[in-house]
Amino acid sequence: MGRPSVAQKRRTFHELHASGCFVIPNPWSVGSARYLQGLGFKALAGTSSGYAHSRGLPDGAVGLDEVLAHYGELAAATDIPVNADFENGFADEPDGVAANVARCIETGVAGLSIEDSPQHSGFALYEFDLALARVKAARAAVDRSGSGVVLTARTEGFIRGRPDIDETIRRLEAFAGAGADCLYSPGIRTREHIEATVKAVGGKAVNFLNPAALGFTVADLAAMGVRRISVGGTLARVAMHAFIASATQIAREGRFDSFGGIVSNADLNRFFGEGGGKL
Repeated sequence: MGRPSVAQKRRTFHELHASGCFVIPNPWSVGSARYLQGLGFKALAGTSSGYAHSRGLPDGAVGLDEVLAHYGELAAATDIPVNADFENGFADEPDGVAANVARCIETGVAGLSIEDSPQHSGFALYEFDLALARVKAARAAVDRSGSGVVLTARTEGFIRGRPDIDETIRRLEAFAGAGADCLYSPGIRTREHIEATVKAVGGKAVNFLNPAALGFTVADLAAMGVRRISVGGTLARVAMHAFIASATQIAREGRFDSFGGIVSNADLNRFFGEGGGKL
């Protein structure tokens, strides 16, 4: 049986958003993507922070061409749908967003997300009408492509210093009305806020970011109506945290205790070689 086509992966991604609840973990490299696929996850999502840190840069500092190359690589290396964390679309004005969304679609991703906050913006959000126009432009670009890419619209208030649930809901409702397939408000953390956002978007899929030990299980979030659960850059930070702890122990104590019990070189060779990326 051959590998699924780009069109097949995009159809699968739409089906995942139609009902139920699924976890979409966030790899930052081909190796991490293929391992997550091997664990049986049904789709993957990029992480701007995880990839930027792997390149020695802060989140938001990777340029458009490099980001597009990264998503092309992830999409080509995996047999399951990949969603691009496409940040602010790498443009402020709607026309620029549309042009860049068209380029992102060409990488073979099954979905992409657009944020309502400028790059390097600190705590700023785009003014409401501009934010809405940007989502409409992204929707039009997807429709013109005929690709069937899933469009996720994000409102960033809770991670950009504007934790206003009423404004968050206002934006999610507007983005849903503008044609976003999935809605996302990173930074909300309470059951009340989660359920309010699910209710606001009229049955469209909601992505919940679970970046820490908040106490919610997949079953809990599914019961609240969440359709998609992502973890952002947290898995990448888990890996970086282990690396930092191990390297720090060597540098400061001259000890190698952290090397005990880790995955072996042979095991990884089997997974990526003979195993063909399957566990």
